[in-house]
Amino acid sequence: MIKVLVTGADGFIGSHLVERLVELGYSVRAFVYYNSFNSWGWIDSLPKEIKNDIEIFTGDIRDPNGVYESMKNVDAVFHLAALIGIPFSYHSPDSYVDTNIKGTLNVLQAAKKLDTKKVLVTSTSEVYGTAKFVPITEEHPFQGQSPYSATKIGADRIAEAFYRSFNLPVTIVRPFNTFGPRQSARAVIPTIITQIANGVKSLKLGDLTPTRDLVYVKDTIEGFIELYKSESTIGEEINIATQSEISIGALAEMIMKLMNAECAIIQQNERMRPPNSEVNRLLGSNQKLKSLTNWQQRFSLKEGLQSTIEWFLDESNLAKYKTDIYNI
Repeated sequence: MIKVLVTGADGFIGSHLVERLVELGYSVRAFVYYNSFNSWGWIDSLPKEIKNDIEIFTGDIRDPNGVYESMKNVDAVFHLAALIGIPFSYHSPDSYVDTNIKGTLNVLQAAKKLDTKKVLVTSTSEVYGTAKFVPITEEHPFQGQSPYSATKIGADRIAEAFYRSFNLPVTIVRPFNTFGPRQSARAVIPTIITQIANGVKSLKLGDLTPTRDLVYVKDTIEGFIELYKSESTIGEEINIATQSEISIGALAEMIMKLMNAECAIIQQNERMRPPNSEVNRLLGSNQKLKSLTNWQQRFSLKEGLQSTIEWFLDESNLAKYKTDIYNI
């Protein structure tokens, strides 16, 4: 049985990845953030039969010794642990350097010492910044338009350096805007859905003009797994994208229609990024992913949104979100 470690397993994408890997028969060790509440994040919400098959490791990705211990006797590492909120990175950039750059370095150093067979480092489409050409291929220049994206660029380049310097079997996985059940309230789709679900008549949003390439979480997860299975992906950085885009304003209208709601949209200054920091257009190419793996998009935007809305409309799920405040 192949044994894998998933860092950031307690988060949105990480918990979905853990769930799917267990379903596929992998032996999974889940690295979750140590805390005094003994919370395993979204792992706590998984079905009992899935949870019982997961080995939990509590730690802190910023701690080199803990990371090393967590990686012993595993065949591969899916490294997803990161700080991801862009607004929070404006006033706490040190935290992003420590978590995103140093945390990734800890994983790479441990993999080098332990001869780990494959390391998948999770990037983000934010490293590209506003598109200079579309669809955005992996050759697009990098632009650090926020402290968050700058630290992810740094983490990616350290991963590349370990591949080139030490022949470490690294793959850089670059998802575009993933959405679905369990997503953080700081993301735009949960922001829209939870406000509508709570009966607001005025929908509070930021800039409505940027476009995003939205990938349903199950398609993102299959991308990770296909990239892991392919030997052709070592030393590569690869987008997971739908190769389509929608503006935030059109997205809000689409969700309102799916939820049979009519709301006025109010743009709030506090939800706006600084002008030079806003990523105005993201439309990714998935041709490299398709050429190196068997990945195919299975869920349309509408299908993904319907599934996500259904999950949020469950009262036990909606209760976990503080919809009356702006989450940075």
